[in-house]
Amino acid sequence: MTSPVLEQIQAALATVNDPEIKRPITDLGMVESVDIDDTGKVSVKVLLTVAGCPLKDTITRDVTAAVSKVASVTAVDLELGVMTAEQRSGLKDILSGGQAGQAQREIPFGKPDSLTKVYAIASGKGGVGKSSVTVNLALGLAAQGLKVGVLDADIYGHSIPAMFGIADSQPTQVEDLIMPVPTASGVSVISIGMLKPRRDQVVAWRGPMLDRALVQMLADVYWGDLDALVLDLPPGTGDVAISLGQHLPSAEVIVVTTPQEAAAEVAERAGTMASMMHQRVIGVIENMSYLACPHCLSEGKDHRIDLFGSGGGARVAKTLSERFGYDVPVLGEIPLDISLREGGDAGKPVVEADPTSPAARVLHKIAADLSGRGRGLAGLQLGLTPSSRF
Repeated sequence: MTSPVLEQIQAALATVNDPEIKRPITDLGMVESVDIDDTGKVSVKVLLTVAGCPLKDTITRDVTAAVSKVASVTAVDLELGVMTAEQRSGLKDILSGGQAGQAQREIPFGKPDSLTKVYAIASGKGGVGKSSVTVNLALGLAAQGLKVGVLDADIYGHSIPAMFGIADSQPTQVEDLIMPVPTASGVSVISIGMLKPRRDQVVAWRGPMLDRALVQMLADVYWGDLDALVLDLPPGTGDVAISLGQHLPSAEVIVVTTPQEAAAEVAERAGTMASMMHQRVIGVIENMSYLACPHCLSEGKDHRIDLFGSGGGARVAKTLSERFGYDVPVLGEIPLDISLREGGDAGKPVVEADPTSPAARVLHKIAADLSGRGRGLAGLQLGLTPSSRF
């Protein structure tokens, strides 16, 4: 066969992305050899990053499909190998931007030139549905065409993996770089729950260990080029919220509350904590806002039942706006919706499983509004250092 055919095959392989790293396998040094015989049968050897790669079937399918599309190819024989320690070290250098041997990686989202929007989902107390909002909001942003990552920073109460349906998945490690776990929607996820030896193991750490875990998930994970990183913070104003403010001062905070007075009061504290750490609060989401009366809906009427009272989200937004001196809007009011709860329990988030449900429509609207927002300079570190005094 002629050289142009091999060039076409190489071009086809360049369209195949590693499902975890999200970059072409040809750029990552994963294609060891390509041969074609006189009958048009192509033999390809692809090197996996680690033995037992959890997504080897995806790589096999994608490589076979891409090469089969080349006109002169009659069959594809794919062999999967494993990178040597030296090859993995080279891959790590590629992913680290060529900065081999550096003592400590930087947090990419903390750099002044980072283009990734970081959304920290906070709440004053537990039980308000903050994690459900995080998961569905991330998928809503992905539905807008954005590359999205989710970091489960709720170290003690990590529930994000189960809500995505990947609770038993573990990340792949390339040297000391960790690959986030991909989901079917394209959203990449990392959680301390994925790094534990056993799913039922309890995390019982104090402040310094919490900070170290957060830094590891931000700096030691290869996130790639993200448009948005969504963090699920633990409830309250403790160690993780302080660490986040120190490491990611440019993160934009969204406060989740429910309508009742008790939840609204503590939600204000979460927003105030973010401001104390010089982060900008960009809005409030009121979850479990109301129950749409099913009998009235069947008759075409709009009757809301305020099971948990009303006005909590508006009160938090008004108080924070007055306190900060800038507008903190109510981004949306998510109704009580059984499909939202069922989706979280089943690992099938409602914005994908039931996109026309009342809760999913509100969440999609919030995601669309966020994706259309420009990134203001308020709270953004510009990386400027005075060089002299006048």
